[in-house]
Amino acid sequence: MIYLDNAATSFPKPDTVPRAVCGVISRLGANPGRSGHRMSLAAGRIVMNCREALAQMLCVKEPERIIFCFNCTDALNMAIHGVITPGAHVIATALDHNASLRPLSGLSARGVITLTILYPEGGDAVTAPQVREALTEDTRLVVCSHGSNVTGAVQPVHEIGALLKEHGIPFLVDAAQTMGVLPVHPEEMAADMVAFPGHKGLLGPTGTGALWIREGLQLTPFREGGTGSRSDSVIQPDELPDRFESGTLNLCGIAGLLQGIRFVQDQQRAIAEHEAMLAYKLRDGLSRLDSVSLYGPKEPLLGVVSFNVEGKRSGEVAEALDRYGLAIRAGLHCAPLTHQWLGTMETGAVRVSPGFFNYPSDIDRLLSIVERL
Repeated sequence: MIYLDNAATSFPKPDTVPRAVCGVISRLGANPGRSGHRMSLAAGRIVMNCREALAQMLCVKEPERIIFCFNCTDALNMAIHGVITPGAHVIATALDHNASLRPLSGLSARGVITLTILYPEGGDAVTAPQVREALTEDTRLVVCSHGSNVTGAVQPVHEIGALLKEHGIPFLVDAAQTMGVLPVHPEEMAADMVAFPGHKGLLGPTGTGALWIREGLQLTPFREGGTGSRSDSVIQPDELPDRFESGTLNLCGIAGLLQGIRFVQDQQRAIAEHEAMLAYKLRDGLSRLDSVSLYGPKEPLLGVVSFNVEGKRSGEVAEALDRYGLAIRAGLHCAPLTHQWLGTMETGAVRVSPGFFNYPSDIDRLLSIVERL
């Protein structure tokens, strides 16, 4: 197979990633942060090394403010439920993923919050002036995806963050599509929380992710339980990261994630340039086909390109490409409001997301098959 579904999960991984996962499960296998024997201490060092590597990537000074989660969805839920109080007004965007839209919509349906969804006006992304117009006296949170998983559009999080900082309103950035590809620096974004997965741009295993929390921002724990600390009390500890990391961490996943991060740290600029080049090549080729409709920015920064072929549902195109050995994704991509805005709720969209390990010849192969279709 030619794998072109990296916006869902990156593949293949650097060789060091599976070696680290297998090394932990076959040779280490201890519980980090729970025991005092050498195996447990070694496990704890892996966790700390990964936390410090993430802090370096984010350009933040306190690794303990990075909370390991199951995935980006878990991180977004932790952030949303940790900040929200009854009666709050929340702003989100139509380019957001259901990972944030569903918890927010659920809170809205239960009458806990009021929710405003902003759609792009005259461009590919929501703008800071649109956010300013939507603010109310009760606004307590703004959620924004850094990059759309459908169109590849990059939203102006720096401008939105600067605006919200003036008003003292917490800002949650979903960096699912950008972490590991574009610079994600919370302090430059004026973000209060940043959620991201480990299995996409960071090239780590599935079941990994993290949430960064700004100093001074108080969150209610999303889950509570054993942390290996303050074991003399039945009350959840206040110290980070323990306050938000109840239960045994995914040590195998974190070990693999550490190796993925180290690979990305050495290659990040090359990764961004390579993926953007492949996306541009794909868009350029598709734009020459009369029966193809393209979505998203004409000069992509991310390796995400979505399109449809006239007279065919996106699933039909995906099945045809699969028969020719091309792995892509079709459908609504867990982003219904994006498709509502694009007018593709009935057809869905064919999404091609090349990664660092793809070649220009992979794009040529896909273009030749789409042309036949």
